[in-house]
Amino acid sequence: MFTKSASRPYLIAGPCSAETEEQVLDIAHSLASQGIDLFRAGIWKPRTRPGAFEGNGAAALPWLRRVKAETGLRTTIEVATGQQAYEALKFGVDVLWIGARTTVNPFSVQEIADALRGVEVPVLVKNPVNPDLELWIGAIERLQNAGVGPIGAIHRGFSAYAKTKFRNAPWWEIPIELRRRMPELPLLCDNSHICGNRDDLLEVAQQALDLNYDGLMTEVHNRPDEAWSDAKQQITPFAYGELLRQLVVPQASTDNPEFLENLEHLRHKIDEIDLEMLNLLARRMRCAQEIGRYKQRNNIAILQTGRWSQILEKSFAEGRKRGLSDEFVEKFLSAVHQESIAQQTAVVHCA
Repeated sequence: MFTKSASRPYLIAGPCSAETEEQVLDIAHSLASQGIDLFRAGIWKPRTRPGAFEGNGAAALPWLRRVKAETGLRTTIEVATGQQAYEALKFGVDVLWIGARTTVNPFSVQEIADALRGVEVPVLVKNPVNPDLELWIGAIERLQNAGVGPIGAIHRGFSAYAKTKFRNAPWWEIPIELRRRMPELPLLCDNSHICGNRDDLLEVAQQALDLNYDGLMTEVHNRPDEAWSDAKQQITPFAYGELLRQLVVPQASTDNPEFLENLEHLRHKIDEIDLEMLNLLARRMRCAQEIGRYKQRNNIAILQTGRWSQILEKSFAEGRKRGLSDEFVEKFLSAVHQESIAQQTAVVHCA
């Protein structure tokens, strides 16, 4: 379950919120012909501030039961408490997902895990709002320990103070690390919540497939501009069909001997370059240790913010000449800078 086929990803689609029975059924019938795997709809909607539409609650669950009866689509909703999980299963919801605001709270996740203990129900776990991989893994482990499953993960992006074109910064390195540590776990991308707009949905969906994600969760509404929640990121069923038609699903692997031989050659070159970089970084840290000893002898503070700013400015310019983005240069040099500070601090304290 939750894994892609050879021709297309696992597909979850439907409105952000179940607003009315007519709206839910209209969207479901439009999506049924597009071969989606799960129909999603928000029943309980945790909102950032009071006064916004927070869903119709359990009163909307019979609408999803009618979706199954009329279209044959399996259904999925978000739950944030044990009682909500109980209500969802009582009305035949097929798959549950835990949202970002719930994943961040271990007590809430444990409550849901305890409520589902011994129940074989598929559960998807969205990443927490903040970029904390351990919290994400911890939520998954709580469900695993309760015997719940199968389990999958949904990458929906992370809140960031800095403004970007995305509603939630993708920070692809975090789900990539999740996959490295839990390789058997299905991984899906919620491109709607990452983007926060319609214009970038295809770009993010394709990026996810290029990274070998198993599926996509996309918000689809029959009248997106009139949606009661998250209107800017929802698209019509027709636009959703166009998005699917434009996606390219890459193969996970191949038996082509020429490809494999060339790939192995290039990987060997990368291994050699990586070793060279490690040797250079080791030399740099030895310089940092010497600087630390010099600062200690002269009673100078370790952190020199002016020097750090100079390094960044110069490196941004040099990086651009070499086709490297400012974001990458800053992330890389920030890690190097932190290690340099740690090396100098160790020298000062041992002196």
